[in-house]
Amino acid sequence: MNRRRRLVLAVILAGTVFAGGPADETAAQAKPEGEMRWALYVTLSPVWFDPGEVAGQITPFWILYALHDALVKPMPGNLMSPSLAESWTVSADQRVYEFKLREGLKFHNGDPFTSEDVKFSFHRAKGSRTLHDKVREVVVVSPSRVRFHLHEPWPDFMTFYGTMVSGAGWIVPKKYVERVGDDGFKKAPVGLGPYKFVSHTPGIELVMEAYEGYWRKTPSVKRLVFKSVPESTTRLAMLKRGEIDIAYLLEAPQAQEVKRDPNLKLAFSGGIAVFFLDFLDQWDPKSPWHDRRMRLAANYAIDRQALSDAETLGASKPAGNHVPPTFEFALPLEPYPYDPAKAKKLLAEAGYPNGFDAGDLHQLPPYFSLGEAIVGYMQAVGIRLRMRPMERGAYFALITSKKAKGLCVCTSSLYGNAASRLSEVIPSEGTYAYGGYPDIDALFKEQAGETDRKKREATLHQIQRLVYERVRYGPIFQYVWPSGVGPRVAEPALMLINPYPWSAPLEEVRLKKP
Repeated sequence: MNRRRRLVLAVILAGTVFAGGPADETAAQAKPEGEMRWALYVTLSPVWFDPGEVAGQITPFWILYALHDALVKPMPGNLMSPSLAESWTVSADQRVYEFKLREGLKFHNGDPFTSEDVKFSFHRAKGSRTLHDKVREVVVVSPSRVRFHLHEPWPDFMTFYGTMVSGAGWIVPKKYVERVGDDGFKKAPVGLGPYKFVSHTPGIELVMEAYEGYWRKTPSVKRLVFKSVPESTTRLAMLKRGEIDIAYLLEAPQAQEVKRDPNLKLAFSGGIAVFFLDFLDQWDPKSPWHDRRMRLAANYAIDRQALSDAETLGASKPAGNHVPPTFEFALPLEPYPYDPAKAKKLLAEAGYPNGFDAGDLHQLPPYFSLGEAIVGYMQAVGIRLRMRPMERGAYFALITSKKAKGLCVCTSSLYGNAASRLSEVIPSEGTYAYGGYPDIDALFKEQAGETDRKKREATLHQIQRLVYERVRYGPIFQYVWPSGVGPRVAEPALMLINPYPWSAPLEEVRLKKP
């Protein structure tokens, strides 16, 4: 009897501790406190306040993770985590996906969240052509259930809808958007996320305040401020003075300063973007870049590890593929070695023993020191380039217009798997593809409808191998970059979602207690 009493008492005590833990934590978090400030390296665009405007780039998600929420999204420990959707099912024929939504949720303005908002958000999402082509219709079954009917089985539906490949699964309030219009929504966005919009001063800062009704957990920090600070030296100076708490993307000299400062902490994050050299004119038979030997020479001219050391203190990993190795269906490929003598030999064999004028190098902003280093490496083997610095918006407008000439230091940060990552660069119709190969286009179409995982993997591996053998481009490195963290920060939430470059989920950031 005594033993039984002890067991019962132990169970009761354990239950009390288990029940008390979360309750105590919730009580402690009931009222968010303090203000946390970030220095960003680009100017915030109001377009990023609207999930419907997401078009292939990952940058808007640092706002989306604050103001908005998705049915399914990458979260710590699960890159396809149920969020606004409690669960989902797939029909036997793989043509119907049904989502069960969380009930009782409200947008920041008090509007109830229903399946009508899900349908509305999907149809207004602009950057999801592939997704829209594959979905036959969206059916509202009830306020808390919604079905997506596909034209045919498509194994990547959840990759495109439930990760950061698109913004179509991030939900906006239908009634509010219809009342204020798209432009009005960008001026005063309303969402379901852990933070509410307070104000935006163009070119200066975005201010947000904790939404205490957030379903997942009450944020710890009351006020978040994102400041636009393009200069790395200024970001570090502000961090040292205590004007900001996190300085994103420090250049190597500033990162070294943080490393030496006992009051600051150096943090690394990223891993999603892969930088690569794209030969935009290779599809023109009259261009020197049409010759595979020329593209191979350019690859041998680059010292990838030295670039990583100079740009990111060695944190970025030299790459032979623009698909991150952790992605599903990724094929491990060795980076091209640094061999300038071999590069010169290949140029001579191709008919350019004295090198040649290769025109412009279009460098993705703000990574201009990377572009300058690449120009230097090319110059050393006889490939003469001129870097054309431009503002970020102008750069993307030019590259997507498919009118740029010369070379591009491009990047892809599209989430998902090997297929989604390849989709915007390798197929002829890709957003950033200036040309393509008919056989690879056929293989890409084939894999998209293949429901047998092993067969699909084999096809995607074949595509990646062919791309590598033909020297379609020049992968540089998988980008991991340094940031500075100030003394007030208890949790910067960097790399809680792996891979993801910025602080997220933002309801997890914490300041130290005074």
